[in-house]
Amino acid sequence: MSSERPSLRRVGEVLGALVLLAVVLLFVSTVVPQLALADHAYVVQSDSMSPAIGAGSVVYVSSVDPGRIGTGDVITFTKGSGDDSRITHRVVDVQREGGEVRFRTKGDANEEVDPELVPASSLVGVVSLHVPLIGWVVSFAGTGLGMFLMVAVPAGVLLVLEIRDLLWPSGGSAADGAEPAATDPPTDSEVTGSDE
Repeated sequence: MSSERPSLRRVGEVLGALVLLAVVLLFVSTVVPQLALADHAYVVQSDSMSPAIGAGSVVYVSSVDPGRIGTGDVITFTKGSGDDSRITHRVVDVQREGGEVRFRTKGDANEEVDPELVPASSLVGVVSLHVPLIGWVVSFAGTGLGMFLMVAVPAGVLLVLEIRDLLWPSGGSAADGAEPAATDPPTDSEVTGSDE
């Protein structure tokens, strides 16, 4: 049984490292969306696309030819007229007039379609992937308090742990957290005081 403990601990360490790596890659991909095979990443601010894409989700958007977009695709586009804010809604109709493509869009949670058609020039791309909730963390990390709590505090903890390890290195004794050597249970021939 003692030989199983280190292997189970090792499996736990490997799994923990893999989960940590996945979480780090997930957050890094919001800054470098190419890691998620996308061109852009945005935090969704409203529930207009609920339940498919809720507020706080991160959407990964890939640039595509406007002619390849069809009804049912979820697109991200700018409002236009100098307004750079982005909207992510579903295409409910595609209109082609005089070689120009325009999209009628609607948020899944909205009662009405969007009032204006979206010209191809306002298109950012098609949503290729979305991850719920992490957008709240990404948005919080962009604030002063978020930067302090997510960068300065962990860095301080790591610094304190490193200083502790330098000043008080582990001696490997049981008092320092090392496990004592396992002893085998006595065999039948070693047991004394039998009734035979």
